[in-house]
Amino acid sequence: MGGGYFVYMLLGAVGTIVGMILSARLKSKFSHYSQVGLSSGLTGREVAEKMLKDNGIHDVQVVSVNGFLSDHYNPQNKTVNLSPEVFNGRSVASAAVAAHECGHAVQHATSYSMLRFRSAIVPIVQFAASAQQFLLILALGVMGATGNQTILLLTIIAFFITTLFSLVTLPVEFDASNRALAWLNNSGLTHGEEYRGAKDALWWAAMTYVAAALSALAMLIYLILRYMGNRE
Repeated sequence: MGGGYFVYMLLGAVGTIVGMILSARLKSKFSHYSQVGLSSGLTGREVAEKMLKDNGIHDVQVVSVNGFLSDHYNPQNKTVNLSPEVFNGRSVASAAVAAHECGHAVQHATSYSMLRFRSAIVPIVQFAASAQQFLLILALGVMGATGNQTILLLTIIAFFITTLFSLVTLPVEFDASNRALAWLNNSGLTHGEEYRGAKDALWWAAMTYVAAALSALAMLIYLILRYMGNRE
């Protein structure tokens, strides 16, 4: 594949290692704050239902799904999906995660622009993600050896689309956390150390998205520089 593919693999390895470190840190934080009880005694499901109600949202269901930290909001069927640990938990971690996912539901209900944009580009992102690795092998491998710039340009376009999605995800995730923390504070559901614990847990969750976005951006910049270098 040549030096180009080696550099790409090196960048990928660095991004993967950083991602694994942050993921491990997030799991450690979640485990720690799962042991810190919520003074209100509410479960994650009850926290989510209360936040939705307080925001005037009555058409979103809170359901339990399998998997560890598999929590997410589904705008297609309007469900806040919580992992068993969060759904049944009565901890600071459960409250933070449940409120964060409800933050996405509030974004949806209020037509938050960045969420709408991210949802709109999902189909093209899925296509670009499935094509980019195949294009990359061609661009840095056989086709690259013959100096075919068209394949490399198509690879850059595919990486640009997936990188854009990663970057757009950042304000969506940070905004959802900000909405969650504001509600947890204003509702009086968390106090003092509970609030600081929820904020800490959500910050580390956000860092995993930051790492993914930076890794994708580094890959894109490398491909662009390689394309520009080949044209000289």
